[in-house]
Amino acid sequence: MPSLFGKRNGIFSISRKRLYIHVFFVSIICWFFFFHKRNYNLTHEGIVHNADPEQVWEFVADFSNMMKLNPTIEEFNILKESGNYEHWKYWVEYTEHLSATTWIKNHAVGQYSIKRSGHGFVIESKHTTCFIFGMNCFYTEAEFFFERSGDHDTRCIETIHYQCPLGFIGMCEGEVKAQRKLIMGNLRQHFSTLHTNKHNKKV
Repeated sequence: MPSLFGKRNGIFSISRKRLYIHVFFVSIICWFFFFHKRNYNLTHEGIVHNADPEQVWEFVADFSNMMKLNPTIEEFNILKESGNYEHWKYWVEYTEHLSATTWIKNHAVGQYSIKRSGHGFVIESKHTTCFIFGMNCFYTEAEFFFERSGDHDTRCIETIHYQCPLGFIGMCEGEVKAQRKLIMGNLRQHFSTLHTNKHNKKV
């Protein structure tokens, strides 16, 4: 007749196996939702009134102005730059917080390429953005194109390819859209103020 002690060991052994299986599947699910990355695309377009496309392009290309256009950026450091006015390149590291949850911050490194393109001007950039002390990083590519619209305005078209974990799709999309809206709104405000000041000086 088997002892009670032996039965208990068997029960505990089965319980441990079930626990390990549960932990394994929970880990897989957590990894899938929080670390497995999928690629998404977004195109955003806006008009900046009474502004020359070359001036708008130059203003946006200068990363020091990005803190005015996008206040989620807290600090930055230019790592390297090269080229000339026709094709300027620079690498920058920066820290930013999310627009909706300001206590969540990330560290990013961006590579920028600024040049003329056909009938307009373009800013191409590649970004590696990391959370959780660099444990979870995401890759983004963007193209910001500026062209004349009518006689006095500038059309800005930004195309973004970004990564996001499945469990944060809504938050990622909301953050990307919120920052585009913020940048375009501040860009319009900046050139509207310049135009008003210029007009007042003529009066």
